[in-house]
Amino acid sequence: MPCQDSSANMIIKLNNDDHLDYFYFTKLACGSPIDAQTGFQDYCKGKKALEILDFDFSGIVNELGLENEEQQFILYLEWDALRASLAAFFGIEKDTIDAERCRITSIKHDEDGILISEIVLPPRDLPDLIPCHLRSD
Repeated sequence: MPCQDSSANMIIKLNNDDHLDYFYFTKLACGSPIDAQTGFQDYCKGKKALEILDFDFSGIVNELGLENEEQQFILYLEWDALRASLAAFFGIEKDTIDAERCRITSIKHDEDGILISEIVLPPRDLPDLIPCHLRSD
């Protein structure tokens, strides 16, 4: 399933203390929409936004117990996009995060917190998985 054929949409809701309330990640890959259903959103909920930037991908895979390669790939896209989106919003540069691929489309702030909408271009590096058009499942 590793496809670099389109961008993704990311919506992030932070409370006024910069803790994550929720995020929505959607991507169109291989002609089908992907909505992340990996458990990563629940894992991140309530965590400080800047803490999320340091999350280790392998550690998250283990903590969520994801053994299926497709779920791991979707988690990678979700993990990478969330970190890049947060880094872009906060203006943070890290060697391990490509925040330049994020385009903030809107920011709304009210008494409940901040709502950030972004377009996220495909990552430069993807995990070593076999693309779906080459698999013989």
